[in-house]
Amino acid sequence: EVQLVESGGGLVQPGGSLRLSCEASGFTFDDYAMTWVRQAPGKGLEWVSATNWNGGDSYYAESVKGRFTMSRDNAKNTLYLQMNSLKPEDTAVYYCAGEINPFTREYNYWGQGTQVTVSS
Repeated sequence: EVQLVESGGGLVQPGGSLRLSCEASGFTFDDYAMTWVRQAPGKGLEWVSATNWNGGDSYYAESVKGRFTMSRDNAKNTLYLQMNSLKPEDTAVYYCAGEINPFTREYNYWGQGTQVTVSS
């Protein structure tokens, strides 16, 4: 059974940090490019960042560039998103997704999401 399980979300004050994790199972993790996508309350999905199979190439939305860092540990089948200098507008449910064809945004697998709330 394919699973992507996100964790690490929570409530944080503006300017704070969180580290999200996405643990994969049931498929060959390092065959897949991985992506973080978020959905703010009442809004559509927003692409956040993506990385290729070994983390050598990563891309970020302008809204998070310089504040968020994506990485992966293929030995642990885990994807990470380090989020610093968080802003209230970063409040959203964060999802990880896997795509066999890199950077096409045609996602094969999705996680269930983890809530991030940035508020004082």
